Amino acid sequence: MADDPQPLQVELLQPSLQAWYRWSRVAMVGLLLMLQLLVASHRNVHVPQPSAPPPLRHKHSPQAAIKPLIDEFLDENSPLRHLFFPDIKRNPIQAHGGGVLYDETSHTYYWYGEYRQVGVIGVGCYSSKDLWTWQNQGIVLSAQQINNETHKSNMLERPKVIYNDKTGKYVMWMHVDDVHYRKAAVGIAISDRPTGPFQYLGSRRPHGFDSRDMTIFKDDNGVAYIIYSSKMNTELHIGPLTEDYLDVQPNMRRILVGQRREAPAVFKYQGTYYMITSACTGWAPNEAKVDAAESIMGPWETIGDPCIGGKEMFRLTTFLSQSTFVLPLLGLPGSYIFMADRWNPAELSDSRYVWLPLAIGGRSLESNSSGSQSPWPRVSIHWHKKWRLPLS
Repeated sequence: MADDPQPLQVELLQPSLQAWYRWSRVAMVGLLLMLQLLVASHRNVHVPQPSAPPPLRHKHSPQAAIKPLIDEFLDENSPLRHLFFPDIKRNPIQAHGGGVLYDETSHTYYWYGEYRQVGVIGVGCYSSKDLWTWQNQGIVLSAQQINNETHKSNMLERPKVIYNDKTGKYVMWMHVDDVHYRKAAVGIAISDRPTGPFQYLGSRRPHGFDSRDMTIFKDDNGVAYIIYSSKMNTELHIGPLTEDYLDVQPNMRRILVGQRREAPAVFKYQGTYYMITSACTGWAPNEAKVDAAESIMGPWETIGDPCIGGKEMFRLTTFLSQSTFVLPLLGLPGSYIFMADRWNPAELSDSRYVWLPLAIGGRSLESNSSGSQSPWPRVSIHWHKKWRLPLS
């Protein structure tokens, strides 16, 4: 169980933009802008309506422009490290790579994620009535329950929980792996309550394929789907789960083939399915992409980079974070929270969270495969130093 039983509050912290020089490695590191979701009090700002930004302009390769920033981000000895990962005086929330379930019975949000210390010791859970103040519910699935599959030197990543209306069970899916990422499987657990304890049922490779970064999505009709990176992260696979959500059905589609995408986060708006993914660059942040489809089984078409605001180098690194979940705001159709992780590879338990408003509307900046304007509306993740959740 967690050590701190007191209610927790979420704080959005924003260091100032400044020009920094590091003489031993690079002449100058560009302006630094970031959002930290830490444990403390919230801040407030109005969420604006979406608008299409002007096209990005480059004099040099975008990737070359952000390389000095990425080098500093990954260097645990960097003098700029306190800007990426400010000191925390309280016990931080441990829910990395996670997702949020809204439980209609208790009218409560439950945030599940990786509970990390030296390694992953289980799945942590936090509850909230308003998404601002969080109560630590402890570890709802201990790594010890999973025997040798996820002991501290191995991997338990990206747990997601959905509720099965037919069986009355809360069902958790997660990525389980060995330290070398060769197991590449999914694990399944169930519980009678959202706060657990969850009973681990075992692991498998869905559809017989390797599975790494993954998520699950429950559609409006109650059908649930798994989406996972496969074939050494060169493509994504998607397919429906069985009615009890404890296994996959045999039908599966390969999507985004050859694009090397991971960290899928799926949501739906006005009958259209959207999916945010990242590139495969290890712990280093990279540019997010959004794809859209009329059917969740595809075909999927790229819309583009959803990030708006801040400096270009931060848009091209998803504000120094990686997608994990998109949370619909109850009673506010079309309003979402983009949830992401700012990974700290030197100390993964000290990784942080980036939560930003996501809106849908306006023209997409991407062209489709025929070169014409994409028919999909733009998905926009707006950068804010601080912002307030709209009231339902």
